[in-house]
Amino acid sequence: MIRHLARAISQTRRNHAVEHATIHLLNRRFPTLHLVGWSGPFGFYIHGHVSTDVVQSAVQEALARLRRGESYLAVHPRCGTNIVTAGTLVGLVSFLAMLPGSDRDRRTRLPLVVLLSTLALLFAQPLGTAVQQWVTTDPHLLGSVEARISYGQSGQTPVHRVELVSTEA
Repeated sequence: MIRHLARAISQTRRNHAVEHATIHLLNRRFPTLHLVGWSGPFGFYIHGHVSTDVVQSAVQEALARLRRGESYLAVHPRCGTNIVTAGTLVGLVSFLAMLPGSDRDRRTRLPLVVLLSTLALLFAQPLGTAVQQWVTTDPHLLGSVEARISYGQSGQTPVHRVELVSTEA
């Protein structure tokens, strides 16, 4: 059970890296294109108005570039990890700044909460990048990877499911 969970987490981290690299490449080609992605142990999804051929090409290039060591492509500035990191830090410092005291003391601590929350947000930006780099993505692909892409829709938005099948070395 633990081994299966560890494998699923490891595969999700690698798929997350390929998702980010793919979105980087698509955004370079189409700078105004709005894309949303999310990853799991079997691959990832890309929501956005882009053709399947273009997604296929970007995935293949992403895989090749990650294999060549371009690990910076695995980290994306608009990743949800950054939002979770910021929310966690702000929530934690706000909670700690409000510990114990009377209601009157809590009201007078509001400027401190605002200051600490602002500092936490500033610190969250580089921390979110580090969390992506070391925790939520892994650009080191194992074995060969085949990408199988299918097309669907979510409301009016096109969705591409990218299944990544690997033969681990």
